[in-house]
Amino acid sequence: MHIERLDLADPRDRVAGLVAGLYAVHEALGDPGAPTSRRHFTSKLEGGWSGERAETWVVGVDGEIAGGCTVYYPEEDNTHVASLRFLAVHPDRRRDGLGGALLDRVIDRARGEGRRLLVGETVAFGPGADFARARGFAPATAEARRVLDLRAVDWASYELMRADAARHARAYSLERWTGPAGEELLDDMALLMTSMNDEPLGDLEMDDHRWTAERLRTLDQGVVNSGLTPYTMIARHAESGEPAGFTRLLVDADDARGWARQIDTGVIRAHRGHRLGTVLKLATAAWFHACEPAVERIVTWNADSNAHMLAINERMGYRILDTWTAWQLHI
Repeated sequence: MHIERLDLADPRDRVAGLVAGLYAVHEALGDPGAPTSRRHFTSKLEGGWSGERAETWVVGVDGEIAGGCTVYYPEEDNTHVASLRFLAVHPDRRRDGLGGALLDRVIDRARGEGRRLLVGETVAFGPGADFARARGFAPATAEARRVLDLRAVDWASYELMRADAARHARAYSLERWTGPAGEELLDDMALLMTSMNDEPLGDLEMDDHRWTAERLRTLDQGVVNSGLTPYTMIARHAESGEPAGFTRLLVDADDARGWARQIDTGVIRAHRGHRLGTVLKLATAAWFHACEPAVERIVTWNADSNAHMLAINERMGYRILDTWTAWQLHI
């Protein structure tokens, strides 16, 4: 067994080979959800959409890449946390101590960075969950991954649902765009992103995220660098001009394979109670389908305790693909 840190700034062919080996491990896991292109996967190793400081470690056995891990060190907020974004061992190399060795390396490095909490997530049942329990992680949040099959959507029914919800939101107008937000929208988007701090976290010991225009600019650029195209729709209060709610979808231009990702949906507290979440998600789904007719499925994540968003997704036809657990370990 040989563990080494991956230096993605090194242009040598050997580094490219290590990345290719890690991607092969990822593909071997056979995730049934939205696929991750090589470009998207590599961006995750570099810090992901948010541009967090990241470290990636690779474990080799007999000259072949057998697994690896990536950990993020938040610097804008949650500076007590090390976020384990990827820890995987090839299915043919499990139970050889490789995952444990990688985790030991991460814990040692996280302590050296002054971090007190290690967080990560796994499918609720299976090798990942068994490993987390064995290593002392505590379950913090239960969540589910749901999928909407666009081929089965009754678009006329969607329009009726949207029209019904819109009766409660007559004081609001909708705006939409594809790609990064324009400079004139960054402050509005930073405000809208604060609504995501109300997302239920269960026992996960995380602080609120602090959003600024600069942080939004970095996020948008990270999404583009990952090869993803965002579709964003916001609701704005017509009288005051205040941004009130938003939702975003992402499609991977490099390797969609018929999938898209529904990510953030949020409504500012002062504007809740007008069914804006329903209006936004239904309107965005119809717009997105018209723009990306080759996409057949949309995947999304929700905490089990997020009853309001779960109800919207159920009405839209999202169905559970699998259940997940967010874990934390005090280090």
